[in-house]
Amino acid sequence: MTKTQERSISFSPPDISQEEIEEVIKSLKSGWITTGPKTKEFESKIAEYIGVNRAVCLNSATAAMELTLRILGIGPGDEVITSAYTYTASASIIEHVGAKIVLVDTAHNSYEMDYAKLSEAITEKTKAIIPVDIAGKICDYDKIHEIVESKKSLFQANNALQWTFNRVIIMADAAHAFGASRNGQKCGQIADFTCFSFHAVKNLTTAEGGAVVWRNDLGLDDDWIYKQYMLYSLHGQSKDALAKTQIGAWEYDIVYPAYKCNMTDIMSSIGLVQLKRYDTFVNRRKEIIEKYDNGLLPIGIESLPHFGDNYASSGHLYFTRIPGIEEPERNEIIKRLAKVGIASNVHYKPLPLFTAYKNLGFDISNYPNAYNMYKNEITLPLHTLLVDEDVEYIIKNYKKIITEVYK
Repeated sequence: MTKTQERSISFSPPDISQEEIEEVIKSLKSGWITTGPKTKEFESKIAEYIGVNRAVCLNSATAAMELTLRILGIGPGDEVITSAYTYTASASIIEHVGAKIVLVDTAHNSYEMDYAKLSEAITEKTKAIIPVDIAGKICDYDKIHEIVESKKSLFQANNALQWTFNRVIIMADAAHAFGASRNGQKCGQIADFTCFSFHAVKNLTTAEGGAVVWRNDLGLDDDWIYKQYMLYSLHGQSKDALAKTQIGAWEYDIVYPAYKCNMTDIMSSIGLVQLKRYDTFVNRRKEIIEKYDNGLLPIGIESLPHFGDNYASSGHLYFTRIPGIEEPERNEIIKRLAKVGIASNVHYKPLPLFTAYKNLGFDISNYPNAYNMYKNEITLPLHTLLVDEDVEYIIKNYKKIITEVYK
């Protein structure tokens, strides 16, 4: 460390205890290191935690979202709406299935989509909306459901599953929001389908990984839906490795040429222990958020509110915005934080700023609110390996650096 660097604070390291390590060793010794009994157990525990009938574990939230679109039969000729203010996975999956990406700007001074513009964006071709539960805070799904119902006459179903809904389908990108709640419901009970990430930087990790759940009250055949995810995630193979271990059950069929995105038992063994520890993780994140709020909000720094009368975030990311500054000043603050040993980040660069989306015809000038949220945003470290002294060090140095840059 340099003389001015008293600490080295990582942005988002995984919180792995000896118990996770021992569980992985058990899986390695068991002979089941790909999809097997641990993955099935993890799926069951996730469904129980959320309060839904079934859960499917896959190798990423991206896979969970893309397979959901494919199972719904969404593809060429269809449109899917998502936010301009998100990570690329929310939109790239739409391109993967051949549908048209429709991006909606955020509302003024908000990280959520502008719901008036969302309503205007729905056409006869719209098949799904992908709201983003950014930083772990659940979107206003009451409003989204209201919009979808108001546009019901425009919906044109292409298959029997879409007819079951007979309206635009809502699939939450809840990569950040496992364990969050709103109006007494847990994330996973609100949108039609909800997709979670268990990537290394997430609150609950399996190193890589994700899961998808769906509501209990949609009239869906849970067993049929689950089987579709199994088929799509294992090359369209009619039996997984676990089923094939039954006596004389080697034979299988390939129903259609599908994909390979299953979760392994090694990953699931990490997840099972993480899930046991999860409420402790969330409670500690809440404590850190409260410390940040108490230290930073009084001096005019703005932050996404994680807790309110009718909602509780998972506390995944601590977003701050510094009023009155532009990108150059924001980037200078990030550099100065790094010099004193504080890793910070920016969430997110709006999609129309990236080459891939420019090439698809998107122009950031059409998304002014998203750009204004981005230009002065800095995300501070928020994880369960932070001790109180780390948080105090971050607050002290952040305030000092901001004062220096403003001068």
